[in-house]
Amino acid sequence: MLPFADMIHRIMAKSKPSEAVASDWFNLPDEALLQKRIRDLRLRIEHSALKPHIGQLYDELDARGITFHPPCYLADEWLCPDREPIMGIPFYLAHPRLIKLEQKMMFEAEGGTPETCMQLLRHECGHAMNYAYRLFKRTRWREIFGHFNEPYRRTYSYQPYSKRYVVHLPDNYAQSHPDEDFAETFAVWLTPGSDWRSRYEGWPVMAKLHYVEHVMQHIRGTEPVYTSSITPWAAHRMTSTLAAYYERKRRELGTGFPGYYDGVLQTIFSNDAADHESAARFIRRHRKIIMDAVAQWTGHRKYDIYLLIKKLGSRAEALRLYRVDSEAVALAQLTGIAAAVCSRTFKSDVGTVQG
Repeated sequence: MLPFADMIHRIMAKSKPSEAVASDWFNLPDEALLQKRIRDLRLRIEHSALKPHIGQLYDELDARGITFHPPCYLADEWLCPDREPIMGIPFYLAHPRLIKLEQKMMFEAEGGTPETCMQLLRHECGHAMNYAYRLFKRTRWREIFGHFNEPYRRTYSYQPYSKRYVVHLPDNYAQSHPDEDFAETFAVWLTPGSDWRSRYEGWPVMAKLHYVEHVMQHIRGTEPVYTSSITPWAAHRMTSTLAAYYERKRRELGTGFPGYYDGVLQTIFSNDAADHESAARFIRRHRKIIMDAVAQWTGHRKYDIYLLIKKLGSRAEALRLYRVDSEAVALAQLTGIAAAVCSRTFKSDVGTVQG
């Protein structure tokens, strides 16, 4: 299978000159590109590699007898507007140049590979089905998934080994809200070859999967009771520059931003000491010592501390940092930072992530 960005290049190359983006913004250096307004990029799904992936999603729905195909549009992030059966897809996925910029600015591009793009499309499709057929209003839906009107929170706590939820997107996202629980359950049910009956056999979550299967069989071949053409945060209306977009995005993500701890790591380790031990190797080598110490001092679960240390190690490797201080000094500094982060971010007995 071709890399996601290469697929976009091929589709763009096949477009007629009049259909392609008129300007040559994609040839600009990053500094100049960041000054471009998003709406001026004139991005369209039909001229991108998103089109075949959306087509694959619709084929999967057809195979299940579901005739409703949620419409899609380019937005500022992955989303379904509240109770509106329409799917927003991040605008940067519409062009390989923007995918590369996203990776540079955010250190990742959510949905930037065919596999992750399909995972997220199926998840958002779960929301759209819920809204199109007003499933969240059904008594049985509330009995199984909880209250739809439960408020969303910026952070959520989760049980990483719970058997009451499916695992589809990272960070046990099904546990963040009843609406997300349904969307994740639907995504697992829809995924070809997921073999959910075997994977979740004997788990309490099977009741949710059976409910999804039952209700989808009931609505197959029927028209939705509600449709929508509302497109909030649409890319073609976004007047902010790419620079402003990324400034806002980093600020809103907070600790969820992959580069959030870069400054801290750069105070402990160095960039110009390649003849020393790499910081990533140092962190991996002392992972157990740090986990044990932080767990003892803070009372937090080792699983959460492990995830934090893993994130620190990944960023240290990406930044190409090295240990120049003595092993004892670096270990004390790193352990202290990990303990401080845990005390400020985590709750005991459960994992906590930003939503």
